[in-house]
Amino acid sequence: MANKDTGKKVLVTNKKAYHNYHILEEYEAGIVLSGYEVKSLRLHNASLVDSLVRFNNNEAFLENVYIAPYLQISTHIQEYQAKRLRKLLLHKREIIKIFSKSKEKGLTVVPLEIYVSKYGKIKALIGLAKGKTTYDKREDLKKRDINRELAREVF
Repeated sequence: MANKDTGKKVLVTNKKAYHNYHILEEYEAGIVLSGYEVKSLRLHNASLVDSLVRFNNNEAFLENVYIAPYLQISTHIQEYQAKRLRKLLLHKREIIKIFSKSKEKGLTVVPLEIYVSKYGKIKALIGLAKGKTTYDKREDLKKRDINRELAREVF
């Protein structure tokens, strides 16, 4: 599932984020992971459902990201936590900028996808988002259905 334009291979996507939020801005961030988490991610054994980005002491953390334990993990790692906090690697000025924007009314920061960059590093795409109303969600579904029907008629 490699994207030829950007050279990235998407591992996990947060489809609910696109359904529940209007994405205003997107940022790329590195993630601090252990080796077996990287192996598990490369096998697509992760989920971004109900995950979000928290800020603490001028640092950004991924919260509620589920990464399944790697099956060939050695027995000395018994206390693996699948939903632990994972630090995001961003420049200090980016963290301050995103944090200050997220303090505006109705804005939050959510992870959109985790992917392997063209340089082989695992990155997270996070987005500054504003919640959709029920009406907006229905409008999006109608537009998608209309586009799908038009595509069928063309072929």
